[in-house]
Amino acid sequence: MKTLIKTLAIAILTIASASTGFSADDKDMMKKDHVMMKDGKMMVMKEGKSMMMTDKEMMMKDGSKVMMDGTVMMKNGDKMMMKDGDMMLMDGKMMKGGAKGHDAKADEKK
Repeated sequence: MKTLIKTLAIAILTIASASTGFSADDKDMMKKDHVMMKDGKMMVMKEGKSMMMTDKEMMMKDGSKVMMDGTVMMKNGDKMMMKDGDMMLMDGKMMKGGAKGHDAKADEKK
C-alpha cells in the first residue's frame, strides 16, 4: 500500500512539473533580460521586473530591432512577427513559445 501511495505521489509530481510547458533550462532563460509577446502585448523583463514595452523599438545586441507590435527586423533586413509566448533575449536569440534554443537566424535560412 505504501509503495502504491509513493508511486502515485511521484506520478502526480511528474505530471505537474511537465504540464508547465517549461523545462528547468527554460525557466533559467526566463530570468534573463528579454522581450516577450504576452496576450498580444510586448513585455520587457529587465533585472527580474516585467513591464510593458514603452519604447517604439528596442535594439538587440546582434543588431535586430523589436517593435512594440511584435515585429522583428533583423540586421540583414528580414522581417518576422512574434506570436504569443515568443521571446527574444537581449542578444537576439529567439525562443518560440518557450521552445528551448530556438534561434530566429535559423528561421531565416528555412
